[in-house]
Amino acid sequence: MTQPPADYLTIGPLTKDLVADGYTLGGTVAYASKTVLSFGLQPAIITSHSPKLNIDMLKGVEIINKPSSYDTTFENIQAPEGRVQLLHETAERITRTDIPDHFRQSPIVHIGPLANEVDEDVISNFSNECLLGVTPQGWLRRRSEDGHVIYRQWLPSAEICRRANAVVISDEDVGKDERVIQDYAQMFKLFVVTEGFNGARVYWHGDVRLFSAPKIAAIDATGAGDIFAATFFIRLKATNDPWTSAETAVKLASLSVTRKGLNGVPTPKEVQSSIMEIIKGSSSQPRRGASQ
Repeated sequence: MTQPPADYLTIGPLTKDLVADGYTLGGTVAYASKTVLSFGLQPAIITSHSPKLNIDMLKGVEIINKPSSYDTTFENIQAPEGRVQLLHETAERITRTDIPDHFRQSPIVHIGPLANEVDEDVISNFSNECLLGVTPQGWLRRRSEDGHVIYRQWLPSAEICRRANAVVISDEDVGKDERVIQDYAQMFKLFVVTEGFNGARVYWHGDVRLFSAPKIAAIDATGAGDIFAATFFIRLKATNDPWTSAETAVKLASLSVTRKGLNGVPTPKEVQSSIMEIIKGSSSQPRRGASQ
């Protein structure tokens, strides 16, 4: 019997995020798949991690692992000039041949590299019926000789520009360089820029709209961008409306910063409440002077 595809497939590394007393489990695949569970959908991940990595927090998630001697390992250090991020190790690279056939019809596919651990051409594995979402953070940075995470220019392939249904980045991924942001906005059908506590902006069909975030006392912003992206892709598949999808995504990502780590993933109750709030009325605002 053919195994049915998951509702939502995420491709990328699980990570070790170093903290004072050890590490926490992280990575786009972790935050996205936990968010998918809260929407009542079945998540799966194709990832790469070592046997030593503790993945107990991902119960209920189908995990296809490419064995690796190392884990993608980050360390964040607070400095006077802001956060400094170090990359200590990188997991094995995920390629087209690592994608089992039964995932090629998954309704939603989310490609999320963190340190260039995913080949860009995995996107060609999937059916045209899939909603293909990309968070290219890992293609927008590299490791310097002293281990620091630094920006690198990313020139997306023609295949990604053609096939990706939605691309989501953080303004920090590109050093808040508006020239780079505007270039990407021209390349993709649907392009979203998250702006931390300021919310997000969405470029679609020649229009751009700003979605403001509610003012919330933040405890930990880790994973908020991944929660935003997963929520956005799920709601986009369900509604085909990027404006209302962004409203829901901003709401749930904002709630996530009130809790630490993977505990920031929205609860099923928060998911339902946010969707109902969006149905009652839209708060999207066109950004002045920002149309393409």
